[in-house]
Amino acid sequence: MRHGSRRPGPASDARRRIAAAAARLISESGLRDYRAARDKAAAQLGIRDRASLPDAREIDAALREHQRLFGGERHGQCLQRLREHAYEALRLFAAHEPRLVGAVLDGSADAHSAVCLHLHTERPLEVTNLLAERGIAWSRSARRLRLARDTVREFPSLRFDVDGTTIDLTLLPFDLLRQAPLDRTSDQPMRRATLAAVEALLAAADTGAAR
Repeated sequence: MRHGSRRPGPASDARRRIAAAAARLISESGLRDYRAARDKAAAQLGIRDRASLPDAREIDAALREHQRLFGGERHGQCLQRLREHAYEALRLFAAHEPRLVGAVLDGSADAHSAVCLHLHTERPLEVTNLLAERGIAWSRSARRLRLARDTVREFPSLRFDVDGTTIDLTLLPFDLLRQAPLDRTSDQPMRRATLAAVEALLAAADTGAAR
């Protein structure tokens, strides 16, 4: 009997190929829906076996690897610019306990990414009034978030553009300030950052660039 590492099977190889192709679609075309990117990648590769489809965590890992290999300095500059926009948005909505979430926080953002904030307020009208006072045009939609494995709720969402960057706000009740929704890739509470934490990220990047 031979010992040693086993070669990955065809399904495992197909999962990696689909994940890598999905990562390219996400990074290069701005397709942010992991499932849509996965299905499109599988169709492009001619792979129809459902068992060969990667999950969100595999696609997320492939996206980070793609950015590491091909993003280079341009990716770092893009991320810094998006975090600067996030900092300004956090300041603007400081009265509503804002938190940065998503790709701009975890470092997987690209030029197509929106700056995503969670605002915590019992008075959503105050948020739209603030936008109106600043002369900012916005659009309204809804977002479904998982609060527990079997609990999904819908919350109002607002989007607007600043200097070519989309700011995406999800308006949550104040009691969810201490209960972050679940991350779609890990089923763990979302990582969130305060204004001070984002300021520290920007300062760390500036220090690294100056070395």
